[in-house]
Amino acid sequence: MPVEPAGPVEPVDSPEAPAGRRVWLRLALLGLLIAAAAVVALTVDRPGVPALRGWLDGAGPLGWTAVVLVASAAHLTPVPRTALAILLGAAAGFPAGLAVAVGAGWLGGTAGFALGRHLGRDAVARFAGRRLARADRLFRHRGFLAVALARVSPVPFWIVSYAAGLSSIRWAPAVLGTLVGVVPGSVLHVAVGASLISWF
Repeated sequence: MPVEPAGPVEPVDSPEAPAGRRVWLRLALLGLLIAAAAVVALTVDRPGVPALRGWLDGAGPLGWTAVVLVASAAHLTPVPRTALAILLGAAAGFPAGLAVAVGAGWLGGTAGFALGRHLGRDAVARFAGRRLARADRLFRHRGFLAVALARVSPVPFWIVSYAAGLSSIRWAPAVLGTLVGVVPGSVLHVAVGASLISWF
């Protein structure tokens, strides 16, 4: 007597199987990128205040652009944002250091959100349980406030960026929340760094 299968059998060539594999591959790629960023952050030597100040003085606009880009990339890694802002304040002074800290924080935070959204969001949406789905809906409706508050919380900056991308928070609230959220800490920590200029 033939035995009926317990449920529908997915064909080998079903589009669902490749789609599921792509979701996991993107999630694995995100994990590899985060791991690589952590390794770089822990192994690459950071410039001191005199070296960074001298380089900025001699490199002109191209040097400032490079500092913004490097600082933005640093926000994708476990490099402490507090230490980075203090370094910028000590090397560039308050006005310029604040502009770089805010700009780099906004760019780096937005880039982290984009990576989380494009590489990991599908996996979360596909496999999230009911409780996580309810929390996800809450974040979607309170996205700006959630991101802005998370940016001033003790949670590491890079974790907030990737986690926001994995959630259902929309782009506009995430980007604006990041911009607003990076300002208070930037003002405080760049001011601390600028007050130390005479020490170097």
